[in-house]
Amino acid sequence: MAIYRIRHCEQLCGEVVIHSAKNAVLPLLCAGLLTKEPVTIESVPALTDVDTLLDILSECGATIERNGDNITLWSDEPRSPSSGDLLSRMRASVLVLGPLLARNGYARVSLPGGCAIGQRPIDLHIKGMEALGAQAQLTPGSVTLQGKLCGGNVYLDFPSVGATENIILASVLADGCTRIENAAKEPEIVDLCSCLTTMGARISGSGTGTIVIEGQKKLHGCTYKPIPDRIEAGTVLCAAAMTEGSVLLRNIRPEHMRAVLFKLAESGVILRETGGGLRLSGKAKQPIQLRTLAYPGFPTDMQAPMMALALKLRGTSVFLETVFENRFMHAREMTRLGASIRIEDRLALVNGGHALAGAVVSSTDLRGGAAMILAGLAAEGETILQDPQGHIARGYEDLPAMLRSLGADVTMDELDPHDANG
Repeated sequence: MAIYRIRHCEQLCGEVVIHSAKNAVLPLLCAGLLTKEPVTIESVPALTDVDTLLDILSECGATIERNGDNITLWSDEPRSPSSGDLLSRMRASVLVLGPLLARNGYARVSLPGGCAIGQRPIDLHIKGMEALGAQAQLTPGSVTLQGKLCGGNVYLDFPSVGATENIILASVLADGCTRIENAAKEPEIVDLCSCLTTMGARISGSGTGTIVIEGQKKLHGCTYKPIPDRIEAGTVLCAAAMTEGSVLLRNIRPEHMRAVLFKLAESGVILRETGGGLRLSGKAKQPIQLRTLAYPGFPTDMQAPMMALALKLRGTSVFLETVFENRFMHAREMTRLGASIRIEDRLALVNGGHALAGAVVSSTDLRGGAAMILAGLAAEGETILQDPQGHIARGYEDLPAMLRSLGADVTMDELDPHDANG
């Protein structure tokens, strides 16, 4: 079990380099199942989600080599994974479905897991595969798809990132042309399409609501560097905005996080793009109002870190969560520090500016866990954050070290669960 110890911090100063995006790296690694030739993904962050996916890809028959933070994989004869336990650990595991179906005309996977932040069914993934000619069979805990894929028209009832990625991964080797309507527009979608294009795919419309894929007979290998992690960048910016410091973020794409930057600017901080990155200075003072939406709206993954920031802002901040119905679990933990938060269905009202005191709290999910580290920075004394399921390490490469480089007092220890239970 991971134990984080966080002490009050008055000021963060310095600079950090943002890692590659977890949500871009995972589908890119799955794309390696589409070809027999080597696919190298550069600058892969050291995350437990990456390690889990590599174990899954190995079960799928992929050969994997690591060279520093570069990962190369190739797959002569891909197969469906057999370990349901591995797939149940993370949501992105379902992204092997499209490549396996495209290569073999058959794929069977256990239903995926991940953070318990609400209902995240894969019905849109299945609907998309069926539109391409696959037959689906659902059994308790698993799904089987089979059939030769042909181009088709897919309409997504919701612009799901995962479903859009999976359908793209399946259609690049399908016969004919596939058209995805109401597709997700996230930068990670554009990044996946860019990589697949480098591999020989023909894709147009990425980043818009309509993506068109002309299926190819085969794809070839490539070397590809993913985009920076906009959620990691936003988390660090929220931490910096809680203090009257000056922080420079390098390896950042501000155009990918305009909604977050607008909300931070509304809170009173100064943001300045430079040739070397993005600098935040000053201290947030004004309460905020935000509504989570699909990209280019405010990202649901940034709702929890922004709520941590709101704890410092005198007045009432308003959060409307429209993407996941159970994503305020961190609010309960924040109240253990003395926060004043009222939850009404999908609405959270944060009465900020009150003194907070360190306490023992828990990590409820990946982004909520990171938000609790930020909340601990705002609390007097020491906050002990327990993360028994390792949520934070799933999506942040050594977040404590990144914050320490800016002057924060944050440490992490691994504790044997048996020791924790006495």
